[in-house]
Amino acid sequence: MPTLTINGKEIEVPHGITVLQACELAGFEIPRFCYHERLSVAGNCRMCLVEMERAPKPIASCAMPVGDGMVIRTDSDKVRKARKGVMEFLLINHPLDCPICDQGGECDLQDQAMAYGYDSSRYEENKRAVSEKYMGPLIKTIMTRCIHCTRCVRFATEIGGVEEIGLIGRGEHAEISTLEKAINSELSGNLVDVCPVGALTNAPYAFSARPWELRKTLSVDVLDAVGSNIRVDARGREVMRVLPRLHEDVNEEWISDKTRQAVDGLHYRRLDRPYVRGADGKLKPASWNQAFEAIATKLKGLDGKKIAAIAGDLCDTESMLALKDFMQSLGSPNLDCRQDGAKLGGGARAEYLFNTGIAGIEQADAILLVGTNPRWEAAMANARIRKRFLQAAPPIGLIGQPVDLTYPTQHLGDGPQVLAELAEGKGAFFEVLKRAERPMIVLGSGAVARPDGAAVVAAARKLAEAVGAAGPQAPEGWNGYNLLQRAASRVGGLDLGFLPGEGGRDLEGILAGAESGEVEAVWLLGADELDMVRLGEAFVVYQGHHGDRGAHRADVILPGAAYTEKNGTYVNTEGRVQLGRLAAFPPGEAREDWTILRALSERVGETLPYDSLGELRARLVQLNPVFAALDTREPAAWEPFGTSGPLEAAPFDLPVENFYMTCPISRASKTMAACTEAFVAAPASVAAE
Repeated sequence: MPTLTINGKEIEVPHGITVLQACELAGFEIPRFCYHERLSVAGNCRMCLVEMERAPKPIASCAMPVGDGMVIRTDSDKVRKARKGVMEFLLINHPLDCPICDQGGECDLQDQAMAYGYDSSRYEENKRAVSEKYMGPLIKTIMTRCIHCTRCVRFATEIGGVEEIGLIGRGEHAEISTLEKAINSELSGNLVDVCPVGALTNAPYAFSARPWELRKTLSVDVLDAVGSNIRVDARGREVMRVLPRLHEDVNEEWISDKTRQAVDGLHYRRLDRPYVRGADGKLKPASWNQAFEAIATKLKGLDGKKIAAIAGDLCDTESMLALKDFMQSLGSPNLDCRQDGAKLGGGARAEYLFNTGIAGIEQADAILLVGTNPRWEAAMANARIRKRFLQAAPPIGLIGQPVDLTYPTQHLGDGPQVLAELAEGKGAFFEVLKRAERPMIVLGSGAVARPDGAAVVAAARKLAEAVGAAGPQAPEGWNGYNLLQRAASRVGGLDLGFLPGEGGRDLEGILAGAESGEVEAVWLLGADELDMVRLGEAFVVYQGHHGDRGAHRADVILPGAAYTEKNGTYVNTEGRVQLGRLAAFPPGEAREDWTILRALSERVGETLPYDSLGELRARLVQLNPVFAALDTREPAAWEPFGTSGPLEAAPFDLPVENFYMTCPISRASKTMAACTEAFVAAPASVAAE
């Protein structure tokens, strides 16, 4: 390992790192604009200049690899003068619009101009002005501020996988441009984060608030099953924006556009008071007492087998446990958290987890995707697969509908028969998986939400064992069998057993029972992705936070809290238990879901045995110890699962038709509606023509 002397301090560093990284390891700050830890080196801002012994002039530390015996100075007179010169050049054409710039208060250029620049400028000529560029509904551009660091170009190309932004022109006429096209990437909002100046800003958030006005809360995202770590910024009772929070094992420092921008959906179509359907068939505002009375009257004397409950995709585990305990107290075995009808759960935990772990994708040397579009179902997991492709270019096979995943794939077929053939050892890609040291199989949640879902799971498990991706033949510590969930509540619901009890009905049984009249009361806990017509004449209680499909069908509506308005526990697709925290209070008379169920249980004479969130979480841990290990990924034991049987000939369908609208929050978002018009509806209309 090379040994350097930095500012008189001797330090040993790993091979292959740069002088800038070595200085950071030694504890010396190096200013930079173009350099970013997760992007390739460009070396075009020159702000990171340091002095190296025997070098004729200061060197760009971001682009200089370390060498044994180097002597570096980061704070000499020569270095300070060079940095001030670079800063003066950067500010020559930069506009003096900090008072109206959305980057103000969190701008790298502001901070470094104060720390490393002059207090005045010698430039007296007219400043250059650059016209604004169109980059889509999520990004506002003020390109006169651009310093041509090209971070945005490198992010879009390397991480986003869309080469739709670049640097055109030369010298004084150089400009960043998309040629007036919207950036069609699920990660485009991260361009605002990587921009070190105010050239690219958050369009929906523009001119809304200043960073020092906001209350910052660390939480997790629930709009998909990745569990991206986020920071929720709120002012008063209103959530203003969502930003990514660093978590190397989950989302690194990125988030998807839906996670970031669907936040305005929290302001629209909210349920802020109870409603009860009157004799005229119309929903009318009611008090909590009236709503509870209507429910108690219906449930009184009703056989528990005629009552059912379905949990939706955004539920926290506390509310699902409270509903499960409430249903059991009423004698109902009819529970299901699998709103999509997936044939999962009730057995081995490894069956429904992303066992490799999201970070583990970076170790795979052959990947098979089955019935999934990870770009839309789990954008951050897809970004990891692309990262792995750029690192080692592993062969990637795809069974299902061919889609652009931002990396090349080998399309093997459309349906489960191809998977069955691979499981029998047939096909060229079987040999590819067999030769791989760490093969990985990713089964989409939509692929198991079919009548033959259990057989699809069994075929995938058989293949995983045959190629050494999982089971006794797999390398130690490696499990390459993965189920890519797309609902934030699914793993938590399966872990706590929100499933049919003995003799109980699953989702299809509940809907069929409601149609026939055998199920007379259905409780929907944020469940909106159902065919509400199939609920027939059943008495429906909808507990949720948006006036979506479930609320339209309900006979009684109980207003709950959204994920930013309560403290809740969520388990992501890899089985990692994480905490979401209250960032703002729910509107009007809305309350946290578990407290609603606790109050109602007392009203019907079946009081739940907990009075606080702490007691409820203790009950959660008692039910399944996995909930006690926060922010850790406990490997699941490899046990038999799945049920062998005939596979249908029908090809795998992709369950997500519109990435931007997948839940009540995103469907209520004006920003997501604009994205749908720009990226989903527009291409479809062009194709139709």
